[in-house]
Amino acid sequence: MLAPGSVIGILGSGQLGRMTALAAANLGYRVHVFAPDANGPAHQVCDSYTQAEYGDTDALSDFAAAVDVVTYEFENVPVTAAETLEEKVAVCPGPEALRVAQHRLREKAFAGNNGVDTAAFHRVASPADITRGLERVGLPARLKTCRLGYDGKGQIRLMGGEDPERVWSELNTDEAILEAEIPFEREVSVIVARRRDGTTCPFPVAENEHRSGILHRSVVPALAAEEVQTQAIAAATTLADALQIVGLLAVEFFVTKDGAVLFNEMAPRPHNSGHWSMDGCVTSQFEQVVRCVTDLPFGAVDVIAPTEMTNLIGDDVHAWPTFLQQPDTKLHLYGKAESRPGRKMGHINKISL
Repeated sequence: MLAPGSVIGILGSGQLGRMTALAAANLGYRVHVFAPDANGPAHQVCDSYTQAEYGDTDALSDFAAAVDVVTYEFENVPVTAAETLEEKVAVCPGPEALRVAQHRLREKAFAGNNGVDTAAFHRVASPADITRGLERVGLPARLKTCRLGYDGKGQIRLMGGEDPERVWSELNTDEAILEAEIPFEREVSVIVARRRDGTTCPFPVAENEHRSGILHRSVVPALAAEEVQTQAIAAATTLADALQIVGLLAVEFFVTKDGAVLFNEMAPRPHNSGHWSMDGCVTSQFEQVVRCVTDLPFGAVDVIAPTEMTNLIGDDVHAWPTFLQQPDTKLHLYGKAESRPGRKMGHINKISL
């Protein structure tokens, strides 16, 4: 157990790091952020900041010597950076969680190998693989890059009749995954906290709505049937155990009309669909990840009140004065200087009073 006053290292300087740093401060911990960019949202609220590339082994060594534990706020940190740090300081979750979660083929296979159902999928490394894959997964389908795709980026929807050569060129990658498109009824997500001793604590299931591939809102309690929620929690917990997570694992699922719960993707970190917990839960996801990596007891995850989280994307943020006038609404801004289309600038939590 790390005592208050210890230093938590965070790889990445985005808004998830910012909100984790603020939660850490409330528990008496200091935060040292490591990232290549000069002024990310987490930079504005941390105690110390190292600006360096993730491949800079000297900077990583100095960072490891300055912190007591390391976590990360996005899953595309190079695995080699986590492995370098792990030789000198505890990294939570470990590098294997990064290796699996940052590659769509690996995570789909990992889910299936651990008994969690997924949509049909096929590895693609050439235009000919697209043709073969469609014979297996059917239409419509989604062709996605294996790496660095998020918020709807790095994917193409296939309806039939597309030229495989053109599609492959447009995706501009050397490895992809072709997935059957699921005619889902709803999308849900589960965030599971896990400590070093293997104990787990799942947050209540969130029900999610996406627009243009970006999460628009999350609602808790979810409207999904109780058996669906139970199945989703069990599947997410299974994956957290299999990865030996220390921290958080967020897992997104599709729910079909007949009640099947299918794995979509996962992230070993706090998650956008967990932002509701900042105002609607006894313990926020950000406080909980701090508790896990410092080996403190779990905080309670009881719902204080039904909550609806809505992302502020691009120019949505300019309505901030209106949100402040609404007594049932809590405003969270990320400190980003410039709003752009598709950029997450903040979020609001509307609480049922």
